Amino acid sequence: MPKSARKQQKDPEGRMPLAAHLRELRNRLLKSVLAILVVTIIAMWQYKAIAHFITGPVIDAVGCPKGALPTGGKSHPCAEITANGLLAPFTIMLKLSLTVGLVAASPLWLYQLWAFLAPGLHKHEKKYALSFVGAGVPLFLGGAYLAYAVLPTTAGALVGLTPSDWANLFPADDFLDIVTRMVMVFGFSFELPLLLVLLNFGGVLTGKRVLSWWRFMVLGITIFSAVATPTGDPLTMSLLAAPIVLLYFGAVAICLFNDRRRRRANPDGDLADDEASELDLTPSEVGAIEPVAPSRMLPEQTGGDGADTGRRGYDDVT
Repeated sequence: MPKSARKQQKDPEGRMPLAAHLRELRNRLLKSVLAILVVTIIAMWQYKAIAHFITGPVIDAVGCPKGALPTGGKSHPCAEITANGLLAPFTIMLKLSLTVGLVAASPLWLYQLWAFLAPGLHKHEKKYALSFVGAGVPLFLGGAYLAYAVLPTTAGALVGLTPSDWANLFPADDFLDIVTRMVMVFGFSFELPLLLVLLNFGGVLTGKRVLSWWRFMVLGITIFSAVATPTGDPLTMSLLAAPIVLLYFGAVAICLFNDRRRRRANPDGDLADDEASELDLTPSEVGAIEPVAPSRMLPEQTGGDGADTGRRGYDDVT
């Protein structure tokens, strides 16, 4: 069968055999890997500019002046970023470029993930899934930018713990590991409200249930922020916790609005399968009565007379 004919024979419900699912998964993974590789190669070409972009705010905050020792030239401790080893610059270039490739190509591989799941979704679920992908990318990038914005404050708090007679040297690979961890933690933590909205639209959680967790959610977000941030100082912890808490309450508002919309469309949608709905006992207005002619079964109702009338009114057995 020609390839074009095979393409036209698609199941309307998105069902495919296992081999077709595996081929689809292979194609989606290949496209995602190629997108990440292309962005990684571009990042390698601009590696030095990206490295200066990431380390620049930290050097401005805690860096030592040119020609001065790490312990001198400033009234507070300062630090220098170093590359240890002959292969360290090359290894750091690969690690930094791959991180940039994963973050910058996130819209592409998130779309490929949605495209792999889309054939098994209903029409209205496809609309919601595409909306979630479109909202997830800005949230992730917003969390990554917040991590980059608080990085100088984090570095200043850590360097401030150094005794006055010590020198600070930041190995570049360790520094980039901290940056990568902060970017991933901040980015994925911003996806928590989106996950709650997804569960609500899927019918797993109600808005009232999510709102009833607000005390535990605020406490959990605060503890998570204290553990996730490298410094643990109140400023950095608050910079991570406050946006997540605001996003959580925003997700609660969306869930409550969706529950109200769903209740208007289906008043009995919240009932369990074995729960009876309320009966409407309000009497309704009776319309005009339509007259019905009686059936002519008796002899006197047949309209005849004599013996012939009796024969027409009764059957032979009677």
